[in-house]
Amino acid sequence: MPAPRLIAFDADDTLWPNQPHFDAAEARLYELLGHYGTPQQFSDQFFAVQRQNLPLFGYGAKPFMLSMIETVLQLTDGQITGQEIQHILDLGKRLLDYPIELLPDVADTLAAVKAQGPPLMLLTKGDLFDQESKLARSGLGDLFDHVEIVSEKNESSYQRILHRHNVRPEEFVMVGNSLKSDVLPVARLGGHAAYVPYHTTWILERVSEAEQAGAAFRQMQSVAEVPAWLRGLAG
Repeated sequence: MPAPRLIAFDADDTLWPNQPHFDAAEARLYELLGHYGTPQQFSDQFFAVQRQNLPLFGYGAKPFMLSMIETVLQLTDGQITGQEIQHILDLGKRLLDYPIELLPDVADTLAAVKAQGPPLMLLTKGDLFDQESKLARSGLGDLFDHVEIVSEKNESSYQRILHRHNVRPEEFVMVGNSLKSDVLPVARLGGHAAYVPYHTTWILERVSEAEQAGAAFRQMQSVAEVPAWLRGLAG
């Protein structure tokens, strides 16, 4: 196998926490709107609405707000108040400017990978403005040679990125916490994928064991394992 020529890292829940902020906002909304239904009713309906809206809205805080408003409108037969809609908007806005706190070992790992030589890329999906803002707040921007923010991470989007950067799949490395978005598409293309699980995963990012069958990837306990793994790939 050739040595890696491009190393990419996912952002949310790989470099900094993200899903816990959404989980907390969702739980708070269920408390505020609890007179309209049980948490399970909200959760089931919210999941269905998000899944339906995903092709239209994509990922991030703004789709979260819109889908929650739609969920409550459906559960209340349109009886939600303006003040309650404002609660949803306020919690959603907080998801757009929360402080970025790096996960353990991230800063040292990125510095070590950067020192190894191949270009370093931040490859994330979601709203362009939101993701650019998080990167700026993280203080990590100067470490990355390239930043790619895409609407979806699948085999075709990875192929486009690799073509744009003139890199073959076997020369590409992707590190991330999502099997669905960061690992399986890259593994299926013949690239190197490192799976660094996070303690919580958004329901629409979860995959079954059957979906993982036949995919070759490296699972790690921490991003701190990445530099030594890359040295081994470089031979």
